[in-house]
Amino acid sequence: MLTLLLSVALVSCGGDDSDDSGGGSSSGGSNTITLSATTLDFSGEAGSKTVTIETNHEWTTSVSDDWVSVDPKSSTSHKATITISVQKSAEFDAREAKVTIMSGSSRAYIIVKQAGGDGIPDPNAIVCPIAGYKLVWNDEFNSGSTSLDADLWTHEVKSAGWVNNELQNYVNAKTPNGTRVTEIRDGKLRIRAVKEDGKVYSGRIYGNVRTGWKYCYIEAKIKLPKGKGTWPAFWMMPVNFTSWPSDGEIDIMEEVGYHPNYVSSSLHANAHVHTNNTQVTHEMYCAGAEDDFHVYAMEWTAKNITTYVDGQIQLSYNNRGLGHDDWPYDAPFYVILNLAWGGTWGGATGVNENALPTTMEVDYVRVFQKK
Repeated sequence: MLTLLLSVALVSCGGDDSDDSGGGSSSGGSNTITLSATTLDFSGEAGSKTVTIETNHEWTTSVSDDWVSVDPKSSTSHKATITISVQKSAEFDAREAKVTIMSGSSRAYIIVKQAGGDGIPDPNAIVCPIAGYKLVWNDEFNSGSTSLDADLWTHEVKSAGWVNNELQNYVNAKTPNGTRVTEIRDGKLRIRAVKEDGKVYSGRIYGNVRTGWKYCYIEAKIKLPKGKGTWPAFWMMPVNFTSWPSDGEIDIMEEVGYHPNYVSSSLHANAHVHTNNTQVTHEMYCAGAEDDFHVYAMEWTAKNITTYVDGQIQLSYNNRGLGHDDWPYDAPFYVILNLAWGGTWGGATGVNENALPTTMEVDYVRVFQKK
């Protein structure tokens, strides 16, 4: 079967720039690019296809999106085969990119189309924002199930008043009436605070609770709930906990509903703790924290802990070499996501139960460690 070559010929000539024959202007004469295909269609999975290029000049390529790659990217050969590859799509919707081939002043284009994927990204395609780290644990909440993966997460079950005078009852995924307080929908984890039969119920979950991690870069993409009384948090506690604050606490992100869009990071230890107003903490304004998703992150090493909001430094604290009371952050910690209601901070100015039900949404949680 013969393959018909699709030609894109841009003729360069001297003279009037108003010539509309489709060519560019070059003193080197005509440049022609001929392609065996100008459109490539891919499924949502990673894949590769080839295209033959014929030119009368050396050529090079560029791509419009980083999920597409070309090999080789350039050549002095006047006839060559390039391989165009696409990454596995982590999007539900189809997407499109353009490969541009440049030969002298001429241009030709290959449109790359990829169908929507299953929403589950290729782990090899998830790159840490800080160089030198590799992905070791993550949940993109795209498993297809409406329930959390029990191998990754553990629900806390505790009655109101358990800590910080908080008003919610933490339950295992559902209220006594069957309403879900943790649910996965449309690729997002939803943690809800709801009121039923005079009681408030919510969710508190632990990630990798048995082993945790010692030193890591961790981030989560979160949309915060609305309402006076809410107290959402993304934080970490030690795996081998014996007492607080001696064993430490790392608060990557907290917010209270009566002070909307102001997010905080804090560190607690014997030498710095909020009960005597010596905690290490910093608050910053995050516009739209309750309306859109934002990335909250932390890099934790033996020498320093730095937290971030959308890549901007929130808090940075160095290990000053003063021992365990000042730096208990040298043991494995596990991750916590929860939505509290009321309590010593969330309810400091009262609560508005008309805000219930309210929801905290999480797009993903990712943990990276040094390579």
